Formats: sequence, structure tokens, C-alpha cells
Amino acid sequence: MVAARRRYNDSLGEPTAMSTTDLKKIVHSDPEIMGGTPVFVGTRVPVESLFDHLKAGDSIEVFLDGFPSVKREQVLAVLELVEHEILAHA
Repeated sequence: MVAARRRYNDSLGEPTAMSTTDLKKIVHSDPEIMGGTPVFVGTRVPVESLFDHLKAGDSIEVFLDGFPSVKREQVLAVLELVEHEILAHA
């Protein structure tokens, strides 16, 4: 299993939130691209495709092989964001 790198608040050692600016570098939604479906920046690959692959049991590597325009860093950043959101509301 590939572990996503977390950003930490140096003074507290706790994960910090990903900023909206960071998210805009990873995920983009535009009515002119895929009808506004959130896609990885610089691609026409819906973010939902990542989750579909993971739910089907595919590895990140299999997903990346199928969508070479998506960067590993983008995938890890999306997973980090989801992780943070889940842990923040637990």
C-alpha cells in the first residue's frame, strides 16, 4: 500500500489542512470540460475514475497506467485531502 505524505504543522505535529489554492492545482471543474465534472488539472480524467478504480480493487499503479496524463502526486494529494476530511470530522 502506498502511503500519502502528510503535511504537518511543525509546532504541533498535527496534519494541516490542504488550502483551496493547493486543491485548485490538483482538481479542476469547468462547465466546458466534461460538463463540469471535477477532473485532474491538465487532463480530462474525472477524479471519480480514481475512486472507481480503487473501489474495484485496482492499485494506484493500475490507475496511473490507464491514465498516463495524471501524475502520481495528483493522486496522492487527492487521497491526502480525503484522509484529512475524514479525520477532521471523526
